[in-house]
Amino acid sequence: MIMPNNLVRQYSLHADEYKKKAEEVLDSGWYILGKEVSAFEEEWAMYIGSRFCVGLASGLDALWISFQLLNIGVGDEVIVCANAYIACVMGITVNGAKPVFVEPDQYDNIDADKIEAVVTDNTKAILVVHLYGQACDMTKIMDVARRYKLKVVEDCAQSHGNHWHGKTVGTFGDVGCFSFYPSKGCGAFGDAGAIVTDNEDLARLFKIFRNYGSEKRYHNMMVGSNSRLDEMQAGLLRVKLRHLDEFNEERCRIAANYDMGIINPLIQKPMIRPGADSTWHQYVVHVPGHRDSLAKYLKEVEIGTLIHYPIPPHLSEAYTYLRYKKGDYPIAEKYADEVLSLPMYNGMTEEEQGIVIDAVNRFEG
Repeated sequence: MIMPNNLVRQYSLHADEYKKKAEEVLDSGWYILGKEVSAFEEEWAMYIGSRFCVGLASGLDALWISFQLLNIGVGDEVIVCANAYIACVMGITVNGAKPVFVEPDQYDNIDADKIEAVVTDNTKAILVVHLYGQACDMTKIMDVARRYKLKVVEDCAQSHGNHWHGKTVGTFGDVGCFSFYPSKGCGAFGDAGAIVTDNEDLARLFKIFRNYGSEKRYHNMMVGSNSRLDEMQAGLLRVKLRHLDEFNEERCRIAANYDMGIINPLIQKPMIRPGADSTWHQYVVHVPGHRDSLAKYLKEVEIGTLIHYPIPPHLSEAYTYLRYKKGDYPIAEKYADEVLSLPMYNGMTEEEQGIVIDAVNRFEG
């Protein structure tokens, strides 16, 4: 069976380093907000190219805390891509703000040319989601943001180390948000997240907020949260970070093999936006009219696939109160019916890649 993702393979590549680091953390006797977190924050900020990094408990925490600390809430609107993962939208609505959806483009990310048309007097921010490991068109997005004085929050959960015209994603907006969920490019061994920013005052507020609103023990400046990146995850992430570039390079090679090998005319292969690169968090093909048949066929020949994502946020039961209906965002809805993620993971052998390619090419609809 070829799994859609195999985390053991990546772990096995550097297992001794992870075990050594885990023992160091356990032996230290310090498990919350210690030297590992501080070191990881410095190293991640340097890798991304930001002045500050603040470790948090999850990527979702990074999102909702960002909007709260940017004072975006009830009565405010935040523009977001209509095919984003629902957690992105939750980061907006947790604070009482309203998501305003924009259709995706041919690269599966927000169509930057359609953003300005939905800006209103209530628009306060744009949430940019770099989906599947590819950068959005940050030149056009930042131009709109500057002209309308909008905040920009970047969701880089699936884009650890990729770029727009050479500049690392997460460094364009006010805040860059990262998830280190195990399946991510630089994945932890549990839940973990972080933000990056060049704003020193904002970084300080994040550190206070994540720790019950306290900068000094028992002196609470605000009603905060418990959203601390723990020492074990930070230490293990430091090991992962040392190998992140090689992980990304390997995924690029796998994607290149798929690009070259898949020739089935029923399959629309992913494209990279000019000016962007991709870290290939997922290799997502479009199969109009035949997606479910392809997924079933691949399962029968013991090849696992995933659908990212089968229900657009505006049609989710969680957001029925927004009163959207089927047909409101036809492109996002079309994509939800035709996207399929092929197996993609570090440690995937060329033989396994060849099996996937051959099976996809044999598919007849």
